[in-house]
Amino acid sequence: MEAPSSSSNARGAGAGALTALTLRLVKQFAEAEAAADAGKNLIFSPLSIYSLLALVAEGARGATLDELLAFLGAGSREELAALVRVAAAGSALADASRSGGPKMAFACGVWHDESRALKPAYRAAAAASYKAETRPVDFRHKPEEARKTINSWVARATNNLIDSVLEAGSVDEDTGLVLANAIYFKGKWEDPFYKDGTEVEKFYLLGGAAVDAPLMRSGWGRKRIAVHAGFKVLQLPYTAAEPPRSGRTTPAARFSMCVFLPDARDGLWSLVGQIASRPGFLRDHLPTEKVAVGKLRLPKFKTSFADDKLARTLKEMGLKVTFDPSRADLSGMAEDGGSGLPLVVEEVIHKAVLEVNEEGTEAAAVSVATMRCSMSAPWKPPLEIVDFVADHPFAFFVIEEVSGAVVFAGYVLNPLRA
Repeated sequence: MEAPSSSSNARGAGAGALTALTLRLVKQFAEAEAAADAGKNLIFSPLSIYSLLALVAEGARGATLDELLAFLGAGSREELAALVRVAAAGSALADASRSGGPKMAFACGVWHDESRALKPAYRAAAAASYKAETRPVDFRHKPEEARKTINSWVARATNNLIDSVLEAGSVDEDTGLVLANAIYFKGKWEDPFYKDGTEVEKFYLLGGAAVDAPLMRSGWGRKRIAVHAGFKVLQLPYTAAEPPRSGRTTPAARFSMCVFLPDARDGLWSLVGQIASRPGFLRDHLPTEKVAVGKLRLPKFKTSFADDKLARTLKEMGLKVTFDPSRADLSGMAEDGGSGLPLVVEEVIHKAVLEVNEEGTEAAAVSVATMRCSMSAPWKPPLEIVDFVADHPFAFFVIEEVSGAVVFAGYVLNPLRA
């Protein structure tokens, strides 16, 4: 038996670290929502946030680097870059639309003030490991023009699903550097839902009330469903690219949406707690076979999420030094431009949007850090017919099956809320 390749080891390690961050973020967001009881859906891209923080870590030194590496589950800057290069910026997220697979885009950008030249080593690493574009802009004299330049890049990178991320005033003459990551995904279901089968039915909210929502239906057949104590998991694959040419050693990427549905109508928060209990929980509870399905219902929905204060959440999760102006060391990124003032991360912003319909899924996400001075198993006959009726709140994850990378994650409390 052949030993696993270094690239497969990197994919596995990268996916494990990414999954760990995913579940910590889901738990953090869910606890905040449960306390606020605002009834807001959640959609975010763990992969985008992870990649952005890795790009920050590339220029960090000392205790700041140590903190970021521990937070991201990597042993060194080189290991972290390899994880992102293989699991995120590599072939797994390459556009496969021309060969029948999902349309994908993964992009990073670095904009620095003209007075602060990027250090050559940082520029080279950003390009090699993160596929980052690096450009000088004039934050000092033309911050509004620089803001529009960055927003235009975001719109292009997300196929215009997200037209802007930086609001007026979010950058000014003191801004020294802006880092960004953007991800776009559009996949068609391997087995689409019938458009004529979508009907308005009751969707039960956490508080006990119900709303009339469009629920998509799938006919009789076999689906990838796992039945566990207290919840079920539905895995819906997207159409994959054509099989790789002979001689290619890297397996083709396969994407799917995994829906975690609690048995109890008010059981989402308890289920989220279970999912977040350990990094391996998500993968260990995915379906391993197809079962005969009776009823299958899934809401048709479009939801978005914006957090322009993500730094606060990351601080609560343990990133203290990175956001502390008196302790952060990001000296590996850029020259000080003669000011003698170091860079400090001012804010982290995240935006995401996702739409699920009968044909498939379209989603995009962008993460931005502003910085300033001072600053599958063999098929077995099914034992029983399984129903999967998602008529109450559920969690979902869009994953790349080969690496296990979580590209998007969230939950639906009310499919009518955007």
